[in-house]
Amino acid sequence: MSIQVIIEKCTGCGLCVKACPFDAIRVVDKKAVIDLNKCNLCGACVPACKLKAILLEKTTKVASSAGLRDYKGIWVFIEQKKGKVQSISYELLGKARELAAKLSCEVSAVFIGHNLADQLDEVIWHGADNIYLVEAPELANFQDEPYTNILVKLIKEHKPEILLCGATAIGRSLISRVAINIKAGLTADCTGLDIDPQEKILLQTRPAFGGNIMATIISPGYRPQMATVRHKVMQPLPPDKRRKGKIIRENFESKLYFSRTRLLDIVDEIDSLVNLAEADIIISGGRGMAGPENFKLLEELAHVLDAAVGASRAAVDAGWMPYSHQVGQTGRTVAPKLYFACGISGQIQHLVGMQSSKIIVAINKDPDAPIFKVATYGIVADLFEVIPALIAKFQQSAHK
Repeated sequence: MSIQVIIEKCTGCGLCVKACPFDAIRVVDKKAVIDLNKCNLCGACVPACKLKAILLEKTTKVASSAGLRDYKGIWVFIEQKKGKVQSISYELLGKARELAAKLSCEVSAVFIGHNLADQLDEVIWHGADNIYLVEAPELANFQDEPYTNILVKLIKEHKPEILLCGATAIGRSLISRVAINIKAGLTADCTGLDIDPQEKILLQTRPAFGGNIMATIISPGYRPQMATVRHKVMQPLPPDKRRKGKIIRENFESKLYFSRTRLLDIVDEIDSLVNLAEADIIISGGRGMAGPENFKLLEELAHVLDAAVGASRAAVDAGWMPYSHQVGQTGRTVAPKLYFACGISGQIQHLVGMQSSKIIVAINKDPDAPIFKVATYGIVADLFEVIPALIAKFQQSAHK
């Protein structure tokens, strides 16, 4: 988008000044002047001008095919917290290797932090051919501005074809800023990635229209092609300790690490049971639980099985469980070995978040509930009879 004042038509009436919500217009020598540093290109001033003296144009700038050929390789942003690599990064490295085989290119990791030496081998063993390593005390913990500055600098210098990042709180905050800075396309919350065999471009699949359809999105005219991917929808490769990789240490001026915000503290959430995202067994409840007090029944079963407790969006919206327990499109994506869906109908919003589970056990009174279409085992019965029976049976087995 671009905006300009047509001087010959402008009379300096000031109507555009009153209409601008960003205080970006001044009248100087009876002519409107737009401060482009303040202007947000919202267009509010255009209809306000009775003389049509303000022109707002949409411009499309697509890289030439020759320019696109300069971009090579797949990058994965390695997310770390307190110096420890998060599992989403290993999941993305595994998928990146699959995509790289179709493009005949290398997989590189971008690792930003401080004192990361003990994590480098693991990143290579999980699939990275190269690691772009940026270390400094100021970078020990994630902050938006310095991490964005570094990643933008690296992209402009090395030109990756594809950049993948976790759809986590950190990933969502970081990668959207990067996309704006380099004017690239970005698909958020992907649940599937592939390469078009003819065009050799990235196919990015994500839920759309409230999860009612799955949309495949492409960015054919821009590089890098960027996507954030949900946790637990892709599988990491088993670590191969024979793999070797190249460490590329990058050093930048300290001003690049400046941040207008200051990190005061990191407070870990205390889970009453097992962490939902990492659990091997999850017991989830939905609207069929009939009230918040009945989730104690699921917690009792979870204690017996050393499991985590989840909830559907309906249960969370009703205030029966905190949002941190929500499984689904707008909550957590999980892939445990065993998933119990108790009183959950199985709408697409919920299925998106748990359908990668290895074994799904559905308990529901409605034999036509959609959850039974994806369940490994289905129990058509009253959950208030089934769950106590399961608790008793598992407790009995534990004491043998």
